[in-house]
Amino acid sequence: MSHEHTARSHTGRHHHHKGGHRHDTGGSSIDFYACHSRIRHWNPGFRVGFSIILLLFCILANHPAVSCVIILTAAWITVGMGGLSFRRYFSVLTIPITFILLGSAAVAVDFSRQPIGDFHLYLFWGYLYLTYESLLNTLFLILKVFGAVSAMFIMTLSTPSHELFSVLRKARCPSLIVELMHMIYRYIFILMEVQRNMRISAESRLGFGDFKTSCYSFGQIASNLFIIALKKANAYYDAMEARCYDGTFAFLEEEHQANPKHLIAAGIYLTALMSFWLAIR
Repeated sequence: MSHEHTARSHTGRHHHHKGGHRHDTGGSSIDFYACHSRIRHWNPGFRVGFSIILLLFCILANHPAVSCVIILTAAWITVGMGGLSFRRYFSVLTIPITFILLGSAAVAVDFSRQPIGDFHLYLFWGYLYLTYESLLNTLFLILKVFGAVSAMFIMTLSTPSHELFSVLRKARCPSLIVELMHMIYRYIFILMEVQRNMRISAESRLGFGDFKTSCYSFGQIASNLFIIALKKANAYYDAMEARCYDGTFAFLEEEHQANPKHLIAAGIYLTALMSFWLAIR
């Protein structure tokens, strides 16, 4: 694992010297940001636990003001303390924000045969309508979901995958589940890299020049990706066997002791957040 991190660090520095712009896939970028976070030296159990507590509190409190506080806290920890630029932080949040907005739109809009609601749109067979109450509830839902996602990104953007799996192992999570999570996690990135290379190859041959050609190229990439996935799976298992794999993964782990100052600060913050919620509920 240490060799993997060294290679990843060299790769990150290589991209940085080219102007700071990286063309990695989204998943590897997240792992790259986690490995270079300024708060990575914090105890991983503390980071994971604090993120989960914030997520649960955001859901249970169910108050837009609490959600806004958690969103700002997550941004301050990740960007201000972690050293991640706001532009990259926003780019990482783009995908969950898109899903949140699309899902919330489906919740806000309703259908009726009659022109009811504060806003409505006729679609030949009926009306799509909105009410002020549904819009307000949807806004509160967006804030709650985004607050929970932001809380999880405190952990995601500061805790590399091997540290997260180590925390799960120490929490007595079944080893089979942890090892499957690790293999699936790593294999997703391998397939994403293969797909990216095949897409670049197709684009260099004008494989996406028009709609018909794009559909054909997409089908070819999908079918070839399935074949390559089988080959990569065999190669992945052969590599593990060559390294004396006996059914259990062994990782080199850095020991990060829990800092009492972090525990005290987290306790004060959570107490203040709880008091704020009780005062406004």
